[in-house]
Amino acid sequence: MARAGKDADRRLKTAKKRKASSQRWLERQLNDPYVKQAKADGYRSRAAFKLIELDDKFGLVKGAQRVVDLGIAPGGWSQVVRKRAPKAGVVGIDLLETEPIEGVTIFQMDFMDDAAPQKLEEALDGPPDLVLSDMAANTVGHKQTDHLRTMALVEAGAWFAVETLAEGGAFVAKVLAGGTDKDLLDLLKKHFKTVKHAKPPASRKGSSEWYVVAQGFKGRAEDD
Repeated sequence: MARAGKDADRRLKTAKKRKASSQRWLERQLNDPYVKQAKADGYRSRAAFKLIELDDKFGLVKGAQRVVDLGIAPGGWSQVVRKRAPKAGVVGIDLLETEPIEGVTIFQMDFMDDAAPQKLEEALDGPPDLVLSDMAANTVGHKQTDHLRTMALVEAGAWFAVETLAEGGAFVAKVLAGGTDKDLLDLLKKHFKTVKHAKPPASRKGSSEWYVVAQGFKGRAEDD
């Protein structure tokens, strides 16, 4: 333990070469109990605990047979699914490279690619009963633009869920401060029995992220 402490001190002493924002990020990581627990439990990121906490509250993963993980990198959410529903088929997609996870099919491609939805569907042996989305657009530094780009991804994920989910299924997605846009919220309320917003404890207090949790998929109306 002493050695680890010295290593941390040594890393912090090199901060003169870093930007202030980078230094703050490093100090936050070093002092974050979720980061330490993720390493101890073998999860690839602290984000795993966001799904764990959402699952504990809403009962999303237990009993799932087929799961889609949109924005899978680095893989923490799929690791949670594999641990909590080991018999479930899991498929994920991300622009970023993701190290293999046992029992998970991973596609490295843009979810907005026209071919992506079909690839995800074909990788499962039936309709998914849980679609997870931790996707967020790369930021450009303009708050309104970043919000619109991320919400466009959320909307695409929601439509994928509506078009593929098995009856009774659920959709979970990361949204930004202000919650889900009205049109998207209307879509979810039309197709799911319950739609709620939640901010799991693992989401940092200063973060603008929330999660929308839609459960009890009713099926897709013919006029959609």
